[in-house]
Amino acid sequence: MNHPFSLFKFCPKCGSNEFNVNNKDSKKCNNCGFTYYFNSAAAIVAVIENSKNEILVSRRGKDPAKGTFDLPGGFAARFETIEETVHREVLEETRLEITSVKYLFSIPNIYVYSDFEVHTMDMFFECKIDDFSNIKAQDDVVELLFIPKEELNPDDFGLTSIKKGVEKLQKLTI
Repeated sequence: MNHPFSLFKFCPKCGSNEFNVNNKDSKKCNNCGFTYYFNSAAAIVAVIENSKNEILVSRRGKDPAKGTFDLPGGFAARFETIEETVHREVLEETRLEITSVKYLFSIPNIYVYSDFEVHTMDMFFECKIDDFSNIKAQDDVVELLFIPKEELNPDDFGLTSIKKGVEKLQKLTI
Protein backbone atom coordinates (compact mmCIF):
# COMPACT_ATOMS: atom_id res chain seq x y z
CA MET A 1 0.00 0.00 0.00
CA ASN A 2 1.20 3.52 -0.74
CA HIS A 3 1.86 6.11 1.93
CA PRO A 4 -0.50 9.08 1.45
CA PHE A 5 2.50 11.23 0.51
CA SER A 6 2.75 9.43 -2.82
CA LEU A 7 -0.87 10.23 -3.71
CA PHE A 8 -0.71 13.96 -3.00
CA LYS A 9 1.30 15.35 -5.89
CA PHE A 10 0.00 18.91 -6.03
CA CYS A 11 -0.22 21.63 -3.40
CA PRO A 12 -3.84 21.86 -2.16
CA LYS A 13 -3.46 25.62 -1.71
CA CYS A 14 -1.90 26.83 -5.00
CA GLY A 15 -1.92 23.71 -7.20
CA SER A 16 1.83 23.68 -7.78
CA ASN A 17 3.58 20.40 -8.52
CA GLU A 18 6.44 21.56 -6.27
CA PHE A 19 4.77 19.83 -3.33
CA ASN A 20 7.55 17.83 -1.68
CA VAL A 21 8.17 15.77 1.43
CA ASN A 22 9.10 18.11 4.26
CA ASN A 23 9.55 15.50 7.02
CA LYS A 24 7.98 12.18 8.04
CA ASP A 25 4.63 13.87 8.79
CA SER A 26 4.32 16.66 6.23
CA LYS A 27 4.73 17.93 2.69
CA LYS A 28 5.62 21.51 1.85
CA CYS A 29 5.03 23.54 -1.27
CA ASN A 30 8.18 25.15 -2.67
CA ASN A 31 5.98 27.61 -4.60
CA CYS A 32 3.73 29.14 -1.91
CA GLY A 33 5.28 27.77 1.30
CA PHE A 34 2.14 25.91 2.44
CA THR A 35 2.85 22.91 4.70
CA TYR A 36 0.33 20.10 4.98
CA TYR A 37 0.52 17.71 7.94
CA PHE A 38 -0.85 14.18 7.50
CA ASN A 39 -2.51 13.71 10.89
CA SER A 40 -4.63 10.84 12.09
CA ALA A 41 -8.38 10.97 11.60
CA ALA A 42 -10.44 10.60 14.77
CA ALA A 43 -12.57 7.45 14.95
CA ILE A 44 -14.59 5.85 17.73
CA VAL A 45 -15.37 2.30 18.77
CA ALA A 46 -18.36 1.59 21.02
CA VAL A 47 -18.11 -1.21 23.56
CA ILE A 48 -21.67 -2.03 24.56
CA GLU A 49 -22.32 -4.71 27.16
CA ASN A 50 -25.74 -6.04 28.13
CA SER A 51 -26.88 -7.33 31.54
CA LYS A 52 -25.64 -10.86 30.67
CA ASN A 53 -22.01 -9.66 30.26
CA GLU A 54 -22.27 -10.03 26.49
CA ILE A 55 -20.68 -7.56 24.08
CA LEU A 56 -22.62 -6.16 21.12
CA VAL A 57 -20.85 -7.22 17.92
CA SER A 58 -21.71 -6.15 14.40
CA ARG A 59 -21.03 -7.82 11.06
CA ARG A 60 -19.57 -5.50 8.43
CA GLY A 61 -21.69 -5.05 5.32
CA LYS A 62 -19.05 -3.24 3.27
CA ASP A 63 -15.34 -3.32 2.63
CA PRO A 64 -12.89 -3.09 4.14
CA ALA A 65 -13.26 -6.48 5.82
CA LYS A 66 -16.81 -7.09 4.58
CA GLY A 67 -18.48 -10.00 6.37
CA THR A 68 -16.19 -9.96 9.41
CA PHE A 69 -17.07 -8.99 12.95
CA ASP A 70 -16.67 -5.42 14.14
CA LEU A 71 -17.75 -3.22 17.02
CA PRO A 72 -20.08 -0.28 16.35
CA GLY A 73 -18.24 2.89 15.46
CA GLY A 74 -16.90 5.18 12.80
CA PHE A 75 -15.26 8.48 11.94
CA ALA A 76 -15.82 11.82 13.64
CA ALA A 77 -17.48 14.39 11.42
CA ARG A 78 -16.10 17.91 11.07
CA PHE A 79 -17.19 20.20 13.92
CA GLU A 80 -18.48 17.23 15.95
CA THR A 81 -17.22 16.40 19.44
CA ILE A 82 -15.96 12.87 19.97
CA GLU A 83 -18.83 12.28 22.42
CA GLU A 84 -21.31 13.36 19.73
CA THR A 85 -19.58 10.94 17.35
CA VAL A 86 -20.11 8.05 19.76
CA HIS A 87 -23.83 8.82 20.10
CA ARG A 88 -24.33 9.37 16.35
CA GLU A 89 -22.44 6.29 15.17
CA VAL A 90 -24.18 3.95 17.63
CA LEU A 91 -27.58 5.37 16.66
CA GLU A 92 -26.80 5.11 12.92
CA GLU A 93 -25.62 1.51 13.09
CA THR A 94 -27.87 0.06 15.81
CA ARG A 95 -30.77 2.49 16.48
CA LEU A 96 -29.74 2.39 20.15
CA GLU A 97 -29.62 5.48 22.38
CA ILE A 98 -26.60 5.74 24.68
CA THR A 99 -27.20 6.88 28.25
CA SER A 100 -23.53 7.29 29.26
CA VAL A 101 -20.09 7.17 27.67
CA LYS A 102 -16.74 6.43 29.33
CA TYR A 103 -13.36 6.55 27.58
CA LEU A 104 -11.40 3.28 27.78
CA PHE A 105 -8.26 3.46 25.57
CA SER A 106 -7.01 4.25 22.05
CA ILE A 107 -5.21 2.35 19.31
CA PRO A 108 -3.58 3.90 16.23
CA ASN A 109 -4.67 2.21 13.02
CA ILE A 110 -4.45 2.27 9.26
CA TYR A 111 -7.90 1.97 7.69
CA VAL A 112 -7.67 1.12 3.99
CA TYR A 113 -10.59 2.63 2.10
CA SER A 114 -10.76 2.64 -1.72
CA ASP A 115 -7.10 1.56 -1.81
CA PHE A 116 -6.15 4.64 0.24
CA GLU A 117 -4.51 4.40 3.65
CA VAL A 118 -6.35 6.54 6.18
CA HIS A 119 -4.32 6.85 9.36
CA THR A 120 -6.73 6.86 12.30
CA MET A 121 -6.72 7.14 16.06
CA ASP A 122 -9.41 4.69 17.18
CA MET A 123 -10.79 5.66 20.58
CA PHE A 124 -12.66 2.94 22.48
CA PHE A 125 -15.58 3.91 24.73
CA GLU A 126 -17.68 1.95 27.18
CA CYS A 127 -21.29 2.82 26.31
CA LYS A 128 -24.27 2.20 28.58
CA ILE A 129 -27.66 1.47 27.03
CA ASP A 130 -30.80 1.31 29.15
CA ASP A 131 -33.18 0.00 26.49
CA PHE A 132 -32.22 -2.53 23.80
CA SER A 133 -35.77 -3.00 22.45
CA ASN A 134 -35.17 -0.75 19.43
CA ILE A 135 -32.02 -2.57 18.24
CA LYS A 136 -31.71 -3.05 14.49
CA ALA A 137 -28.71 -3.45 12.16
CA GLN A 138 -28.56 -0.56 9.71
CA ASP A 139 -26.20 1.72 7.79
CA ASP A 140 -23.10 -0.37 6.89
CA VAL A 141 -23.96 -3.12 9.41
CA VAL A 142 -25.75 -6.28 8.24
CA GLU A 143 -26.08 -8.10 11.56
CA LEU A 144 -25.93 -7.38 15.29
CA LEU A 145 -25.38 -10.06 17.91
CA PHE A 146 -24.36 -10.36 21.53
CA ILE A 147 -21.38 -12.57 22.36
CA PRO A 148 -20.09 -13.32 25.88
CA LYS A 149 -16.90 -11.30 26.37
CA GLU A 150 -14.84 -14.40 27.20
CA GLU A 151 -15.98 -16.06 23.94
CA LEU A 152 -14.91 -13.21 21.66
CA ASN A 153 -12.25 -14.38 19.22
CA PRO A 154 -10.04 -11.51 18.01
CA ASP A 155 -9.40 -13.42 14.75
CA ASP A 156 -13.09 -13.08 13.84
CA PHE A 157 -12.67 -9.30 13.62
CA GLY A 158 -11.49 -7.95 10.27
CA LEU A 159 -9.90 -4.65 11.26
CA THR A 160 -6.50 -4.63 12.95
CA SER A 161 -7.32 -2.07 15.64
CA ILE A 162 -10.55 -3.88 16.55
CA LYS A 163 -8.66 -7.19 16.91
CA LYS A 164 -6.17 -5.48 19.22
CA GLY A 165 -9.00 -3.75 21.07
CA VAL A 166 -10.87 -7.01 21.65
CA GLU A 167 -7.69 -8.56 23.05
CA LYS A 168 -7.32 -5.59 25.38
CA LEU A 169 -11.00 -5.68 26.39
CA GLN A 170 -10.75 -9.30 27.42
CA LYS A 171 -8.09 -8.29 29.94
CA LEU A 172 -10.12 -5.35 31.30
CA THR A 173 -12.93 -5.43 33.79
CA ILE A 174 -15.65 -3.08 32.57
